[in-house]
Amino acid sequence: MSRADPALPAETESHLAHTESKLAGLRSNRPHVARVLAVDDEAAACKLLSIILGPPAFRCSTAGNGEEALAALQREPFDAVISDLQMPGISGMELLNEVRRRFPHVAFLVTTGVDDVDVGVQAMRWGADDYLVKPLQENVVIGSLERALHKQQLEIEVENYREHLEEMVAERTAQLQTALEKIECSYEDTLQALGAAIDLRDSETAGHSQRVCRYALEMARALGSSGAELKTLARGAYLHDIGKLGIPDGILLKPGPLGPDEWKVMQRHVQVGFDLVKGISFLADAAEIIHSHHERFDGSGYPRGLKGAKIPLGARIFSIADAFDAITSDRPYRRASSFAFARERIRSLSGQQFDPRVVDVFLAMPEATWPTIAKNQRQVASLPRGLDLIP
Repeated sequence: MSRADPALPAETESHLAHTESKLAGLRSNRPHVARVLAVDDEAAACKLLSIILGPPAFRCSTAGNGEEALAALQREPFDAVISDLQMPGISGMELLNEVRRRFPHVAFLVTTGVDDVDVGVQAMRWGADDYLVKPLQENVVIGSLERALHKQQLEIEVENYREHLEEMVAERTAQLQTALEKIECSYEDTLQALGAAIDLRDSETAGHSQRVCRYALEMARALGSSGAELKTLARGAYLHDIGKLGIPDGILLKPGPLGPDEWKVMQRHVQVGFDLVKGISFLADAAEIIHSHHERFDGSGYPRGLKGAKIPLGARIFSIADAFDAITSDRPYRRASSFAFARERIRSLSGQQFDPRVVDVFLAMPEATWPTIAKNQRQVASLPRGLDLIP
């Protein structure tokens, strides 16, 4: 650029030459080339800003009035506008209002004379990011523009964050749900391993835990139990005999009836099972079923002699399922009885061993339900996972 430009006054020409010599040390290493629109009806002012805001950090275009500025903004995107306040036609203040309305994310700086500082402050109240006092100093211009662009970027990021907050929450919720499902699967894998250990220890009752789990769930559904209640019942039913892992083989595997002292040892499996699982958070509710599954409705059961509604509902349901499977399964000392016989036996013990309300629900269910469950080995092969407990 020739410094002997006849269109520029000598004072401005000198200012331009001084500006060019200092630009290299003033420009920041911005990764993004900021597009700036300089608006002033004085050509010298526009040219000065073009030099201050040249490559590589900035790309500056110029407009001689507000109308040209709005047309330029309409044609292409800009990151910032630096506008004089005193212009014919659309004033700098009017241009500010229009830019804020139509291009809210464009940074806006105003330039004023020394006598118009109050007007510059007023412009900031109306939405300008800063004001610059003429004659413009390159370090002041670049510093103010950098701050305005940084503020603009922060505002865009905040708005983008707000716009995508719901999407982010949904994504995080899905991730959490996936994590919870994995935890749930690990829980059920643990239950399966424990159930298998119980069956291996007492091979004469193999499959018992799976069958009573299914029997109990069928009755619980008929009683209108919630999903959480079904899950608790399934876990308690599946692990009800876990305490037998602590019973000596000579008693647990004895082929004939137990003597009085042996029976006392056998009864301890309820407390042993409860103590094993009560400290496991996801089995805390199920532990109550394990603890109460040998209680009787009339209070004659063990280990605490609970009566009536003091026995957890899950344990009252399970006790029928447990007795029903015991009656209809082979044992070393007797043959299995028929399902019809088992139904009548449970009917006869209503109000004594069993809750009458649960008995009524049990007897009202289709008779084919129970042999179907017992014979369907695929259905009872393993504990269902999670909410699959509730078809």
